[in-house]
Amino acid sequence: MFQRQTTEEYWQPLDGIWQKTLVHGASTLMVEFRLQRGAILPLHSHPHEQTGYLVSGRIRLTIAGESRELEPGDSWCIPGDAAHGAEIMEDSVAIEVFSPVREEYLPERRTP
Repeated sequence: MFQRQTTEEYWQPLDGIWQKTLVHGASTLMVEFRLQRGAILPLHSHPHEQTGYLVSGRIRLTIAGESRELEPGDSWCIPGDAAHGAEIMEDSVAIEVFSPVREEYLPERRTP
């Protein structure tokens, strides 16, 4: 499966956070997040393992009670069911992969 970059299909689940599913397969799903300075991703958890890479900007990410300030080029892995959240310190772009596929992030199943 191939997917060309477009500016369409971004949706805003929280204030200052936009996301777009880039591509997915049978067991993984890749999402681009555009994050606005000052936005907060509240602590939450889900059964999916989540790996990420910070393309640009700066965020403070908390995973299972441990917080780190991340810069471009940094990456992370969040185990399934681990509580995690983020504070967006600068406008940022992050790419994250979820396994298994987050069904609610599939474009055909997502409700804005």
